Amino acid sequence: MASDGPTGANVAAGANVAAGALASGDGPAAGVPAGSALNPMAGPRPGSGCTAPQLKRFIKSRVYVPMHELRRRFLIEGGDDDVTPVRVGGGHIFVGLPEREGRLLGELLRGGDVGYELSMDPPTPIVVGLYPMRPITRS
Repeated sequence: MASDGPTGANVAAGANVAAGALASGDGPAAGVPAGSALNPMAGPRPGSGCTAPQLKRFIKSRVYVPMHELRRRFLIEGGDDDVTPVRVGGGHIFVGLPEREGRLLGELLRGGDVGYELSMDPPTPIVVGLYPMRPITRS
């Protein structure tokens, strides 16, 4: 017998999946306004992003920062294919960030504040991670 509407079991299963997503942090936080920095599921926010000093401080506070962690930390929105060319030394490398953030990171790379790791498989000039060149000393 076919059913045109949701059954009680299907509705309950859907509610359990939704509750699990919220409990695991995969869904929007309850009570957090849409567009809030605390709700990354809210979509792009006007004027969102980071500054060069914020990028520098975050990278210097860690031993190594994968590019996906940088995107997540600063809620950097962009397409899967967003890549910004950055001139370093005599050539170009590519940073998987939107234009604005890519330019900010390029300034840090050229200034010698931040080092970069390139992809080895396949060997391409695309940045997969960052590290501080002059780490912050802790006393």
